Amino acid sequence: MGLLKEFKEFSVKGNAIDLAVGVIIGTAFGKIVSSIVNDIIMPPIGLLIGGVDFKGLKFIMKNPVTDATGKVITDAVTLNYGNFIQTTFDFMIIAFCIFMLVKTLNAFKRKEEKPPEPKEEVELLKEIRDALTKK
Repeated sequence: MGLLKEFKEFSVKGNAIDLAVGVIIGTAFGKIVSSIVNDIIMPPIGLLIGGVDFKGLKFIMKNPVTDATGKVITDAVTLNYGNFIQTTFDFMIIAFCIFMLVKTLNAFKRKEEKPPEPKEEVELLKEIRDALTKK
């Protein structure tokens, strides 16, 4: 019974729930950023470099084997470096977006934080210091 109670405490704790919410929101945010990358940012970049779609870039290591009718018996072996370039580019944009989001949140957090009030001892020591400097 102790294990079940421990699991219940763990799963209902704020940290586990916060983590679950973060994962769900992160997944949704990832879809938004992926759409921005694939649908908005990559088309102009592809146009600038001559209409090249990164995902289509590949090096054919072995051509496909076909029979007399043209039916593919064995698929081609390809090195799909375009997918790697696209995935790397997607990662860089997603990482930058998350960086900007965290930077913005930290700026808001700093504005909300007030400097701590000085303790009574510190105020008293300041008064003593000021009194001594006047003499």
